[in-house]
Amino acid sequence: MTEQTARPGRNLGLVAAIALVMGNMIGSGVFLLPASLAPFGWNAIGGWIFTIGGSLVLAWTIACLTRQVRDADDLVGFITKAFGPLAGVLLGWNYLITIWVATVTIAVAAVSYFSALVPGIESIPFGPVLGALVIVWTITLINLRGTHTAGNFQILTTVIKVLPLLLVIALAVGLLVTGDAELAPFEPAKIAFPHVSAAAALCLWALLGFETASAAAQQVRDPEINVPRATMFGTALTGLFYLLVCSAVGLMLPHEVASTSPAPLATFVERFWNPGPAAFVSLFAIVSCIGAVNGWVLVQGEMPRAMAVKGEMPRWFAGTDARGTPRRALVFGSLVASCFLLLNSGHSMQGLFEFLLLLTTSAVLWFYLALALAAWKLKVARPFAVLGAAYSVWTLWGAGFEADAWSLALTLLGLPIYWWTRREARLAAHAT
Repeated sequence: MTEQTARPGRNLGLVAAIALVMGNMIGSGVFLLPASLAPFGWNAIGGWIFTIGGSLVLAWTIACLTRQVRDADDLVGFITKAFGPLAGVLLGWNYLITIWVATVTIAVAAVSYFSALVPGIESIPFGPVLGALVIVWTITLINLRGTHTAGNFQILTTVIKVLPLLLVIALAVGLLVTGDAELAPFEPAKIAFPHVSAAAALCLWALLGFETASAAAQQVRDPEINVPRATMFGTALTGLFYLLVCSAVGLMLPHEVASTSPAPLATFVERFWNPGPAAFVSLFAIVSCIGAVNGWVLVQGEMPRAMAVKGEMPRWFAGTDARGTPRRALVFGSLVASCFLLLNSGHSMQGLFEFLLLLTTSAVLWFYLALALAAWKLKVARPFAVLGAAYSVWTLWGAGFEADAWSLALTLLGLPIYWWTRREARLAAHAT
């Protein structure tokens, strides 16, 4: 393998970029969140409305940054340009943590749906953890073959994963029209702002990924045009799917059924149709999660490479093979993701998923807040930047103190990375 640090070719067109956004967003969230949101009832609808609105505001802010601040190259570059290299390294490290934890969280969700087809996986010692590790490293091997291969795989899995969502929406509409099922009654007295806020923090997990076209901008053709389009189209379509599907499952299934199901969409189809199609929903859900893992693994390789080229990560991460594949960053990222998974292997499958979910959501909110503040300072889409910052702070409050404290502490672990990169820069300066 020939190592190089030259800028790789741009292998993703508009369709592939939209697939990257939607593929990263449509992962485990829509397939597992109905169970977590069921206790919130109609409060979850408010959570979805706030979350979709906030995500679109942040997505537009990022799209405007990509179009107007062309010398920044990527997401971390916007923060560096606004607040300096220390902020860039710390928030870049924060986002890498988000990627690594999200990767294994979605892999755990895939194993959860597989357990609906093959019961007893959770009773096997370390069964869910081993299953998730197999998924992560299989997808890593696919990405090691190159960005073009990973992009084609992402388009295929995105098409497949939309099918069960359309099935659930069509089934729900048919049931409501015929009167064979009905929504849970709306009780205004049970609507409470703290419950809406808590639900919104969970909902955001399902919409994480709207920024990934910008994170991989150096792999996208005509990024000034295609990245904003992919970001907005992908976010809007995914938000609509999520609102309809999760609302149908959470409000039409009995609370005790929805909240305890390891595969809520499959349970919905089985209850209102029959077990045969429900099994196919589980299979599609597994494919959906694997597709999302593929998208995040792609970004976990590209982002450290781009940061290293700019001196925001150790130069070791800048190495690529002859096809521009950042093999070192890919393997290192999957190793770190595996460590997160192994360190939390003592949780039950549902407990493991929820712990990693909250950690991921809280961590990425600091990153979104920094991007909104960077847009304000750089005088880009300022009204949207203010709304995006306010939304980020509000959702951090909803995520809870424990998750916020953990994510902030992990972000500060980027300080040694900053000192390392400064030392490399000094040594390089002395060498010349």
